[in-house]
Amino acid sequence: MNEAATDALRRKWDTRYQAAQPRSPAAVLQENQHLLPPRGRALDLACGLGANALLLARHGLDVSAWDLSPVAVDSVRTAAAAQGMAVDAQVRDLSTSPPEPASFDVIVVAHFLDRTMAPAIAAALRPGGVLFYQTFVRESVSDVGPSSPRFRLERNELLALFDGLIVRVYREEGTLGDVRRGLRDEAMLVAQRP
Repeated sequence: MNEAATDALRRKWDTRYQAAQPRSPAAVLQENQHLLPPRGRALDLACGLGANALLLARHGLDVSAWDLSPVAVDSVRTAAAAQGMAVDAQVRDLSTSPPEPASFDVIVVAHFLDRTMAPAIAAALRPGGVLFYQTFVRESVSDVGPSSPRFRLERNELLALFDGLIVRVYREEGTLGDVRRGLRDEAMLVAQRP
């Protein structure tokens, strides 16, 4: 992505985060936090306001939180400090500065999709490391999430993007059954590097 496009994207997300209220951690992390290691290094990638980073820090992990938006990163720093937690929050353009190989025991990605980054994300896990990923799918029952199909997964695409990892948890319910219940509009994956 060129510098002008990156700046425009940064301004877009800064504007959104200035008006946003803190959210709960992603369901993939909340429902599966029993799969977190007792210690290690964790990354909340494209962290937004940092709800996932704060949960990881409360769990006792050494946490980094990266986002393109300085507004988001400032919010994470403020929230972590208010709760007496250490979170290394950084403004980072993930397209030009992906995580280093074998550098994290846990990576969380929620509501962010850049298919070209999947190999770097998988490679950034240390052996035995765990990926918690949740984002929007095309087979949806509401208009929640991005309007562009480019930022929504095809059926089972999350499995294909991380096919070199061991699947521990996967949910993608689509439009099957009672669409008023369950995980709709999104897919979630918990996978481990061999």
